[in-house]
Amino acid sequence: MEQSYPAYRAIDMDTWARREHFAYYRHQIRCGYSLTVRMDVTKLAAFAKQHELHFFPCFLYAASRTVNEMDEMRMMLTPDGNAGVWEVSHPNFTIFHEDDKTFSDIWMHYQSDFSAFYQDYLRVMQTYGNRHGMKARDGQPMNFFCISCVPWLDYTGYFTYTAGNDDPALFPILAFGKYTEQDDSLTLPVSLTISHAAADGYHSSRFFHKLQENLNQVGEIV
Repeated sequence: MEQSYPAYRAIDMDTWARREHFAYYRHQIRCGYSLTVRMDVTKLAAFAKQHELHFFPCFLYAASRTVNEMDEMRMMLTPDGNAGVWEVSHPNFTIFHEDDKTFSDIWMHYQSDFSAFYQDYLRVMQTYGNRHGMKARDGQPMNFFCISCVPWLDYTGYFTYTAGNDDPALFPILAFGKYTEQDDSLTLPVSLTISHAAADGYHSSRFFHKLQENLNQVGEIV
């Protein structure tokens, strides 16, 4: 029922500039794509080290902030099947279990305030971080995006494949790898996978530019 939907804004399909693109990639060529870009995390890593913070939630905040700054990264289908934009999108991230080398996914609420976000991350991890199985926390909201870390690998490309007849996800699927040092800078790969109906190359480019800004500015936001 529509009443159970989190807050969203319906897009006026009669005036939306991308209405033909959305329909084309939803019904004629149902495709998504992945992009991998090298991002500079020198300032973010220095900030985390200076304040004795974990790097992962600092990166998670910057990524979540970027998603929530862009309509194209919060696309959804309204109950009548048209395009809409979630008011807020919450991160659903993976956690690794050292004991059996499996992972679980877990979600938390996005908050624009960094300190509140970081403290909630610690609370969520303390409560659910040791739970095994695919879903470590029940009640995942409809308005989410996915993000994973591959801390063992500095990769150069990323490809995701979905079997079956399902449409590519309108929400972004993010992944990032191990950071490495070169010429006094720390960089790591970040991958974005998304439906072409939600975002074109222009919007994905804007995402990476905004992400870099937010990675640089986390220390200034606190």
